[in-house]
Amino acid sequence: MAFRGIPREALDFYARLEADNTKPFWEANKATFAAAVRTPMTELTEALAEYGPFHLFRPHNDLRFARDRPPYKTHQGAYGESEGGAGYYVQLSASGLMAAAGYYAMASDQLERFRRAVDAERSGADVAEVVVGLERAGYRIGAISELKTAPRGYPKDHPRIELLRRKGLMALVELGSPAWLHTPKAADRVRRVWAGAAPLCEWLDRHVGPSTLPPDELR
Repeated sequence: MAFRGIPREALDFYARLEADNTKPFWEANKATFAAAVRTPMTELTEALAEYGPFHLFRPHNDLRFARDRPPYKTHQGAYGESEGGAGYYVQLSASGLMAAAGYYAMASDQLERFRRAVDAERSGADVAEVVVGLERAGYRIGAISELKTAPRGYPKDHPRIELLRRKGLMALVELGSPAWLHTPKAADRVRRVWAGAAPLCEWLDRHVGPSTLPPDELR
């Protein structure tokens, strides 16, 4: 079916899940999750197919190695990846939509290429300019994590040390829950975020690209 917007019931579902993250609540509200969250998010990714195909993440947290986590995620995320390597992410939670693009987490071979390109005068100046432009346009720049100091082999006073410390590079916008969220225009708003981040994704695809490590090393 065509995407018609995110129902208000989806935001209410996640607000209630945040207050009662238990199996009894989940079991009693699985039908609401399927109808108000999973189905509209699937339809949203279909409307954004030019950035896909997309993978919708499962709603359960992995508790095997972190038993202090709640059993259920309080958001629904979807991820697509371009042939060049850039990722496109959209997330629904009680506060509305969030959209992001870039390389959230880099493998070791990607990090090596990324740091070389950031260190190089021309390519480094280019990405620094792109990042400043995105921040001025209202994007937040993030990554899975960052080092507390300079990576080995790079000076602590490097002119682009903040970029060198990052273990990924992506731009995101918290779109929130305005009235358009509940209409088909929500797809256009997400698309606009990803289109605005195109200079960053193009730089990353050109200078970093997908990891070439074997699957065992990636894990």
